[in-house]
Order: sequence, then C-alpha cells, then structure tokens
Amino acid sequence: MSFFIFEAVADTGATAQSSPYYSLVVMLVFFGLIFYLMILRPQQKRAKIHQELITSLSKGDEILTTSGLVGRVVKVVETGYIVIALNDTNEVIIKRDFITAILPNGTMKRL
Repeated sequence: MSFFIFEAVADTGATAQSSPYYSLVVMLVFFGLIFYLMILRPQQKRAKIHQELITSLSKGDEILTTSGLVGRVVKVVETGYIVIALNDTNEVIIKRDFITAILPNGTMKRL
C-alpha cells in the first residue's frame, strides 16, 4: 500500500515498488519535533512562570486577576484560595490560579 499519490499515479500496472517506510517515520518524527518546539515547550514555560508567580504571593501584594479585578492580598489560605481587598469595604475570595500578575506597590492608589 502506498501513502504517496504520485506513486499511485505513476504506477502503470507493472510491478509496484514497495515504499520505504523509514521516510514516513522520519516525516512523523520531524512533524512531532516541530509540534513540540512550537506548541508544547512554550506552553510548559508559561505554566512554570505562572506557578512561580502563584507561589510567590504574600500578604500586601497588589494583584491583577484574569477577570480584570485589581486588589490587595489580605489573606493567603493554604487550600489554594486567597482573600483580596478591592477597596476599604469589599473583599473577595478567589482561587490562586486566577491571578494574572503581581502589580507594583501603589498601583491601586494611582487608579
């Protein structure tokens, strides 16, 4: 069985040559390597950086969440949640995973 169309078209009914399977294997390895380098590796780097960001959270940090909320960390709970103060009266409990960035101190006052 031939996987290449040009071999099937070129066959005139004489003895069909068996296609070398090593070329197919090389092509699959090549595309797998490209997939890894262009998609998987950068995603793993981003996940590692985000995990470091989450573990470095401490009380008093000003953060930005994925939903766009800006607040100051009031309490860090070991179960994976944090309490953030949006202003003097409102506090919100969110999962640590939804933090996008740690902002410089004083950002909330400038807004």
